Amino acid sequence: MKKQELLFYNEYKQFYCMARQSEVFHKFCEKVYGKDFSQDGFSDITQIEDILDIAQLNQGSTVLDIGCGNGKMLKFICEKSEACGYGFDYSNNAIESAQNMANGKDLVLHFQTGLIGEINYDKNMFDLITSIDSIYFAENMSKFVQQIYSWLKPNGIFICAYQEGDMMKKSKNENTTELALVLKKLEISYKVTDYTKRTYDLLRHKRKIIEEMKDEFIKNNMKIWYKCAIHQSCAESVSYEQFANNNSRYSYIIRKQDVLCV
Repeated sequence: MKKQELLFYNEYKQFYCMARQSEVFHKFCEKVYGKDFSQDGFSDITQIEDILDIAQLNQGSTVLDIGCGNGKMLKFICEKSEACGYGFDYSNNAIESAQNMANGKDLVLHFQTGLIGEINYDKNMFDLITSIDSIYFAENMSKFVQQIYSWLKPNGIFICAYQEGDMMKKSKNENTTELALVLKKLEISYKVTDYTKRTYDLLRHKRKIIEEMKDEFIKNNMKIWYKCAIHQSCAESVSYEQFANNNSRYSYIIRKQDVLCV
C-alpha cells in the first residue's frame, strides 16, 4: 500500500513532529491525560493503569503495541512491569521518535514501521497485545484478529480500546460493534469494560484545559492544532445522554483459550 493511500498519514506525520518538539503540547497532555503519551485520542493514565492491572506482567513478559505511535505508552508499560516491548506504526515520524528514545537500564524496546495486515510476528510470542484506537485501520478485521490471536502465548491477553461515533459507526451496544461481531463469528470469548462515561468526562476536562491554554497555543504557532482540539472536544456542549446516543467507548479483553463469556 502506498503512503498516500494511508488514512490520516500526512496528518499524523505533522502531529508527531509537533509532539516531538512542543513543550506546550507536553504540558497539555500532562494536564488532560495525567501522563504525556502524545495522545490524540481518549486514553488517559487510568486506562493504561487498568491494562497493567489486568495483564499482571513481569520481567519475563513480552508486549506488543499495535499502532504504537512514538512509543511513549509502550515504554511506560515496560518501565512499570520490566517486560520486553515491541511496537509498530505506519508513521515513519512516529517510529523515528520511538527509536530515538533511549532504552533505560534493563529496558528493551523494539520499534518498526509497519502496516496492519502486512506486518507479522512469531506465533505464541506475546503475553500482552494492545490496540489503542488502531484496529479500525485493518482492511480485514476478522483476518487481523485471527493473526493477533495467533501471536498470543497460551493464556496471553489482547486488550483493545475501541471507539464508536467517529471512524466506526455507533452500534446498539458493546456486543454489536464490528469487533464484537468478528469475535463472535470466530468463537473467541471476550469481556468488556464500558468507558463511555469516563470518555465524556475526559472530553469535558480536555475542553477546559484547551481553553485555559489557548494563549499558549497561539503564542507557540499552534493555532491550527488548537482549533482541531476544540472540535474534537465538542462533547462539552451536549449532555451525557446526547453524547452516548452517538458515541461509545469500550475496552475489549480477550484471553487466549478462555471459554465463551458473552
